Amino acid sequence: MPQLTWLVTGCSSGIGETFVQRILARGDKVVATTRGDVSRIAALADAGAKTYSLDVTATESEIKGIVAKILEGGPIDVIVNNAGYIEAGLAEETSYDHYQAQFATNFFGVVKTTQAVLPHFRENKSGTVVFIGSSGGIGGEPGAGPYCSTKFALEGFHDCMKQEVAHLNIKSVIFELGFFRTKIMHPDNVLKFRSEPIADYDGIRDLTSQFVDGINGNQPGDPKKAVEIMIDVVKGEGVAAGKEMPDRLPLGPDCLATMRKRCVGNLTTCNEWEDVIRSTNVEG
Repeated sequence: MPQLTWLVTGCSSGIGETFVQRILARGDKVVATTRGDVSRIAALADAGAKTYSLDVTATESEIKGIVAKILEGGPIDVIVNNAGYIEAGLAEETSYDHYQAQFATNFFGVVKTTQAVLPHFRENKSGTVVFIGSSGGIGGEPGAGPYCSTKFALEGFHDCMKQEVAHLNIKSVIFELGFFRTKIMHPDNVLKFRSEPIADYDGIRDLTSQFVDGINGNQPGDPKKAVEIMIDVVKGEGVAAGKEMPDRLPLGPDCLATMRKRCVGNLTTCNEWEDVIRSTNVEG
C-alpha cells in the first residue's frame, strides 16, 4: 500500500502516542496533535512527526483553522479521533455541567474535528475516518454514565456518517477498546464523583471507586498490539489482508465478551417478543 499521512488527536500519552510511534515505524507520515503546548509531544516530533496544538473543545472556526494549516503541509489520508478522557459518576449524582464537559471532549470534539477534515476527503474522493470507541459504548457500566453516554453517541454518529460518505469513497471504522494498559485510568486522568453524593448510592459508588483504583496499571490489554491491528485494518495489511474493513471491531477479550453479551441479548429479545413487536403496525 502507498505511504499514508495520518492525523491523530490526543497524542500526549496512551493510545494516541502509541499510534504515532507505530505509524512512523510502518513508514507512514503522521501529524500528531495535543491540547496545549506542543512541548508535551516533543519526543514525537524528534521521532519524525509533525506536531500541532489542537484542543478539540475549541470553537469550530478555530479547529477548522488549525486543520487548514495542517493541510498546507500536504494532504491527509486518515484521521484518528483519539482525544478523550473518563468522567466517572453515577447517573443521578453527576451534574449537568460535568455531562456537558464530558461530551465537549469525547463527542462534540470528535464531531468538530471530523467535520473540519471531511471537506478535504470529499475533494479528494478518498480518506478514512477512525473513531476510538469503547466497550463502554456497547454496554453501560455502573459509575460510568457520563463516559459511556459519549461513546454510545459516537456509535450513532459513526453509523450515520459511514452511510452518508460511502459514495464519496470515504471509509469509516470504529474500534471498540476494552481495558488497555494506558494512563487513562490513572487517578490524575480519571475525574471521579465530582458532584454531591446521595446516600442511597454509597455502596455502588464505593465499589466503582475501588474498581477504578484497582484496574489502573492492571489492564489486561497491550496498547501496542491493539494499535498494530488498527493500522492493519486501515491499510488492509497484516491481519486484515484480504478482508473487508468492518463497521466496528472489538479489541480485547473483555470487549468481545461485552459485545457478544449485548448481541445475544438483543437476539433473544427479538426472538421471544417477535409476535408482540410485529403487532404494532396500523391495521390494513
